[in-house]
Amino acid sequence: MIIEADGLTKRYGSVLALDGLTTQIPEGPIGLLGPNGAGKTTFLRLLLGLLRPTTGRGSVLGFDIRARPLAVRERIGYMPEHDCLIPDLTGIGLVAYMGRVSGLDPNVALGRAHDMLDFVGVGEERYRKVEEYSMGMKQRAKLAQALVHDPDLFLFDEPTAGLDPEGRTEMLDLLKLVSQMPEKSMLISSHLLPDVEDICRHVVILNDGQVIAEGDLQELLGEGMNTLRLRIEGDLGSFAEALRQAGAEVTQDDPFLQVARSDGVEDLIFRTAHAQGVQVRYLGVEARSLEDAFLEIMEGA
Repeated sequence: MIIEADGLTKRYGSVLALDGLTTQIPEGPIGLLGPNGAGKTTFLRLLLGLLRPTTGRGSVLGFDIRARPLAVRERIGYMPEHDCLIPDLTGIGLVAYMGRVSGLDPNVALGRAHDMLDFVGVGEERYRKVEEYSMGMKQRAKLAQALVHDPDLFLFDEPTAGLDPEGRTEMLDLLKLVSQMPEKSMLISSHLLPDVEDICRHVVILNDGQVIAEGDLQELLGEGMNTLRLRIEGDLGSFAEALRQAGAEVTQDDPFLQVARSDGVEDLIFRTAHAQGVQVRYLGVEARSLEDAFLEIMEGA
């Protein structure tokens, strides 16, 4: 487990941001989800040692977040949600400086900075001041400074925030490449569920400062794949009623039917279609999106 939390609580005066959060997060690309105010950013800042928990324990890569915050930060690359760039520095100056802050030799930091700016696609603008960068370039510079010291774990807080569709796609492509780096792990906090679904293998969902669901993404989505989606050529209403009379659970959603999966239901569909004189044009498992799963979990919570 790269991250462990046991009863983590954080209060800001009378505001309870985290309420006894407990989780164990495995290696790999991980999605951290939750509505606004769920405690995602507070959780990340506790992991980084930027905040101290009110109560509870936590560890990152085996290091206690209370006792060894510097050891944790040496091994983490953090891309914060909000603009944190030093405006008077050039792109290369900023990323090299962040590499030195993270413990790299100045010459190594400079070389790594050039490499990372090339990787994220702003190499040609490396000598421009970051205050002159567009939003997309600023996000890429933030990604570069998170990568420069070659950490073991990346924490990305809303990495596609403020980007137009083209910039968002390009950022997601970069994050996919980062997720494939050997022996590296990545935790993405985002409210854009398609981004997480596209990249991550495991998700943790927070609400009101607590973990309300977590697990393998495909298993989480697979729990809802108990419905067949069906389209026919013929009288949809009559066919649906015939299936109901035969014992199937059917919901009409023109031009489709949703049929609950059960033993033998596929055979029942084709027998009924033959008897009704209709043609089955499409039959498949109804795929549930992460957004569908998230809404169901939140409704249950």
